[in-house]
Amino acid sequence: MARSPTKRRAGSAGFTLLELMIVVAIIGILSAVAYPGYTRYVVKAHRTSAQVHMMELAQAQSRMMADSRAYAASVAALGMSTSTAISDKYTIAIKLEDGPPSAFTITAKPVAGSSQAGDGDLAIDSAGTRTPAGKW
Repeated sequence: MARSPTKRRAGSAGFTLLELMIVVAIIGILSAVAYPGYTRYVVKAHRTSAQVHMMELAQAQSRMMADSRAYAASVAALGMSTSTAISDKYTIAIKLEDGPPSAFTITAKPVAGSSQAGDGDLAIDSAGTRTPAGKW
């Protein structure tokens, strides 16, 4: 008696344990390769957000100096605020230096325990010098 090609045997449907283990191994390998790259991307994206904010603060400081002949000692004194997306990752501080000429340095220090913790401090000063140079 000939067998119909559309009928399956009862035990041939589905995946074998070996096929499932191969798929799990492939997913594990892909995850091990992709996850570190993703975390580096996230750190870089947060750093870029902080740098943009710091440059906005430096521009506001320049406007403040032109208007009132003095730099502001805090972000709030500039009439600005730091978004929670940045403040969750970095602590922004403004340090003033008496002159002549007076100067400022804006620093962003990573918050301990955040994804940025190992990224290092960022700084920009009134002369436009950005440190560390490799991260800008």
